Amino acid sequence: MTRASILSLGVCIALATGSAHAALDRTGDFAMLDNEGGFHQLSRYQHRKAVVLMSYSKSCSNMDNMLSSYTALKSQYAEQGIEFLLIDSQDSTREALNNLDLDIPVLQDNGQLVSEMLGFESVGDVRVLNPDRLSVYYTGEVGAELEQTLASISDEPIRNTVNAQSNNSCAIEYPAKALYSANVPSYSEDIAPMILDNCATCHREFGVGPFAIDSYLSLLGWSPMIKEVLLNKRMPPSQIDPDIGHSSSARYIETENIQKLVQWLNAGAPRGEGPDPLADYVHVENKEWLLGEPDFIVEAPAQEIPATGVLDYVYADVELPFDEDKWVIGMQYQPEATSALHHLMAFVTPAESDFWGQERTASTSTRRFLDGYSPGETRAAKFPEGTAVLIPKGSKISMQFHYVGIGAELVDQTKIGLYFADPTEVGELKERLVQAVSAQVTIPPFAYHLPAQASYKFEEAVVISGVRAKMNARGKQMKFSVEHPNGHVQDILSVPAYNYGWQPHYVLDEPVTIPAGSTVHVTGAFDNSVSNPFNPDPSSEVTSGFESWEEIFTGYFTFHKAK
Repeated sequence: MTRASILSLGVCIALATGSAHAALDRTGDFAMLDNEGGFHQLSRYQHRKAVVLMSYSKSCSNMDNMLSSYTALKSQYAEQGIEFLLIDSQDSTREALNNLDLDIPVLQDNGQLVSEMLGFESVGDVRVLNPDRLSVYYTGEVGAELEQTLASISDEPIRNTVNAQSNNSCAIEYPAKALYSANVPSYSEDIAPMILDNCATCHREFGVGPFAIDSYLSLLGWSPMIKEVLLNKRMPPSQIDPDIGHSSSARYIETENIQKLVQWLNAGAPRGEGPDPLADYVHVENKEWLLGEPDFIVEAPAQEIPATGVLDYVYADVELPFDEDKWVIGMQYQPEATSALHHLMAFVTPAESDFWGQERTASTSTRRFLDGYSPGETRAAKFPEGTAVLIPKGSKISMQFHYVGIGAELVDQTKIGLYFADPTEVGELKERLVQAVSAQVTIPPFAYHLPAQASYKFEEAVVISGVRAKMNARGKQMKFSVEHPNGHVQDILSVPAYNYGWQPHYVLDEPVTIPAGSTVHVTGAFDNSVSNPFNPDPSSEVTSGFESWEEIFTGYFTFHKAK
């Protein structure tokens, strides 16, 4: 009898003596940040045979013993394709989790929604999950049945869920679940307004979202998808780590609101009484110039957008007629095809240059960046008081467009409204620039986590007012930091779940002033494995380049001189 047969027999015997044996239970996809800000998504562990989660709480009296046994299993099976993680089911803070000094990442279950979905009842409960099929191999606690299950998985994936009895005594309480079970949120007063505030601008007829949420029935119909993308952090897009810096240009939804929406869905999404605010909502495309009539309007060439598919980047240059320098203190994009435009970037470039400028040959370059466009409410950019983007005489505007087909052929004719500084005030202005910090990469086939980093030293004191991450389909994560001359490292912003489809310019709510001699760092990683849902071909080696099938690793720091 083979070792695999013996182990399988052992599991069956254990099941016969006290466990239930059933076809693999299904679960949904989910994602969480860990105690160091790392991103973990169940479906992004497809390069592993299984993911093991144990509920953790320092306050539980038997935690040390359970953790010791769990760590021993990790040492035994981590090299056999099984991932071991802890999950904080008590909704602790990042600071509290970092003070625990653990060798295993602790996932922050904000709002306890994942713990509830997985049915954790007590601290020390364990789930063994199949990341490929989003199903459950094992429910129970650390013990012989768990070890037997892991042994079986390491040889050949099992076909049935092992439901072992749990005797853990530290019960997990779910206050939000209790609250909303007793008082189910109102669709009319709680849920629909939340959807209007956070989703309806994109998820409307002919909107950039893939489906419209324009009535209670449409919300009900899409409710499984909505719950999944909330729990796996696919939505809202532009996911950044809320514990590192803050930018209102990121789309935050407060944990309390996500709890309210998910608990309403769990309650069966009752319609209740009252009007339907979603059905009454009418989107009006804002064609007004929010800062008043521009001093100059840049008209980009018309772009024909096919009905389906994600297009390669489209580049366009617009010559400018100015016979003198201009200082731009504000601007606004006005695209025609807002439903298909996912992002737009515009730089001021010399006449002989292209969109990429010095970035084509230099690892660091200082450039003149106007602003970025991303889907959502129409907005205008008014640059910080006393700063402006210089357009030298003879320059042009170079643009990069990223379109996605929406099922209908469209034509986009984007306009950019520019607002100039009063000529008498130009001498008092500080030039607003962007520092591009890049690294060359070669990504081997099937590489799950290839680190990358780049740095630049500012010789003068500057104020950093925004950042942007730029990678292509294999991009995984990027963080922006400053190392002060005294060695202190300050994290500015982190994008732990980089998404190729969303590349906004994050304007910092609180600009960061750094002294002369400070070094900015861009750290990140690429994922060229089967676990990357955006990866067109994990078997390919990928090298640096500016085409969409190549890779780029560039962090942009928007800044102006401090004095």
